[in-house]
Amino acid sequence: MLKSMRKRMKRSKASTILVVGLTATLALTGCTNNDSASSNNAEKVAFNKTGLPIVDKQVTLNIVSPKAALAPDYSEMVIFDRLQEATNVKIKWNNIPGDGYQEKKNLMLASGDLPDAFYASGFSDHDLVQYGQNGTIIPLEDLIDKYAPNLKKLFEQRPDLKKVVTAPDGHIYSLPRAEEMDLIGMPNIMFINKVWLDKLGLEMPTTLEEYHDVLKAFKEKDPNGNGKQDEIGLTFWYNGWCGNEGDLIGLFGLPDSPFEADHRVVRNGKVIYAAVQPEFKEAISYYNGWVKEGLIDPEVVTQKTEQLFAKGKTEDPTLGSFIWWENTEVVGTDRVDDYVVLPPLKGKDGNIVIGRSNYSEYGRDAFVITSANKNPEVTMRWVDELYEPKMSAQINWGPIGEIYEEDANGMLVNKELPEGIAMGELRQKVAPGGPFVVLKEHFGSVVDMEERAKERLEILDEYYKPHMVSENYPSIFFSPEELEVINTIEPEIKTFVKQKEAQWLIDGGIEEEWDDYVKQLKDMGLDQLMEVYQKGLDRYNKQ
Repeated sequence: MLKSMRKRMKRSKASTILVVGLTATLALTGCTNNDSASSNNAEKVAFNKTGLPIVDKQVTLNIVSPKAALAPDYSEMVIFDRLQEATNVKIKWNNIPGDGYQEKKNLMLASGDLPDAFYASGFSDHDLVQYGQNGTIIPLEDLIDKYAPNLKKLFEQRPDLKKVVTAPDGHIYSLPRAEEMDLIGMPNIMFINKVWLDKLGLEMPTTLEEYHDVLKAFKEKDPNGNGKQDEIGLTFWYNGWCGNEGDLIGLFGLPDSPFEADHRVVRNGKVIYAAVQPEFKEAISYYNGWVKEGLIDPEVVTQKTEQLFAKGKTEDPTLGSFIWWENTEVVGTDRVDDYVVLPPLKGKDGNIVIGRSNYSEYGRDAFVITSANKNPEVTMRWVDELYEPKMSAQINWGPIGEIYEEDANGMLVNKELPEGIAMGELRQKVAPGGPFVVLKEHFGSVVDMEERAKERLEILDEYYKPHMVSENYPSIFFSPEELEVINTIEPEIKTFVKQKEAQWLIDGGIEEEWDDYVKQLKDMGLDQLMEVYQKGLDRYNKQ
């Protein structure tokens, strides 16, 4: 009996450690044990079905994950050290830089050299169906039912979240992520250098032509006063997930969704491919004129985000206007007050229309478990800890002690940022993302919304949401047959369209090549592709 009591006390103490570990700074290194077992090299291990630690004898799981450019190896992240100490599950991380992740992930899957799990997996719907049905990754619904009480509760609270991760065959092959903040639908905010406007005696532009004239003045009248013509009128992230050209194109009547050459927009329940519409043609032709005048950054179609950020932080200010998620990440804390929101411009027809992205606040690729994993129950118990609401907030934004502290009610509140540090950059360094769910009702009870998000919501509410279109293309889990069509046709179309848009924007030629371009897209199967997307949307709307 004494032995049993000690064992229960040990588990209770471990549970306390996790709570304390989320409310105080623990040692940066977790438990180590010379006789720890690697899941890939060991048989099944004994584990505790409830409570903490998950295992009494430390077990090691091999997990592959992409990481952000500024992030350290996840083995150095405080949040995972705390989780290891509480659960007694050690993670051997294989972190792959985001740019090369998909290629290396695909090589692992093709070779059969599998980790125990993929974290923030980046699995496409086709990947999930293909590798789920051939047994490379395993169904998770039974494991969720038995060993994931946090996730089960979230599914009960949000039935749509469970629908998102349920494949057409009825299985769940991957775990969700969700952030209910109503931010992702509008990924673009335009900013302009107010100091330069004032110095040159210019009014805030309200139309496309007025904006052109302001950028021309920025380029030609040396507003930074260094005697050089080094000013950049406008830059953005070409085909980026945020800060893209979609609403510039929208000034011609049809806001685009250009992330990775998607270009699907929905109007009155019909799927339209924006990149073959006359509005797209007119917009690209027009902005090529801006490139020729030197008003648009000539590196805009080739630059990476690091280069874009650097242009906002040059020794002499050189950036007149930019499109991004927020301002501080681009221009830094020293210059952030020099830039203000450029309210949405009136388009060519005199109307203001703002697009809505096809991003969903729910994702279904946050975590998969492979057939190589000899301890999937332990793995599910470990990842379920990430779905505890307070832990989810830290996985998404960063841990207590670095991003948060707890108030008297135990709610996570944001610490004051170190001087000169932008939240976006700090978040990359301390928050891994991946499997987490933060619901609307968690804000103000579990976690305080960060100031950057509050500010962005205020901007969207004031300037953008009144003009946003109501429809976008939702997150639909297609059947294997539909995915076969999509994955056969779409990659080639995306590559072709992305290349042609970049070519026409920088070098011109869209007028002469347009008809052949549209014909080639039809020959490549564009109509068949849009038919699949339309059927998927019709089915979704009937559910």
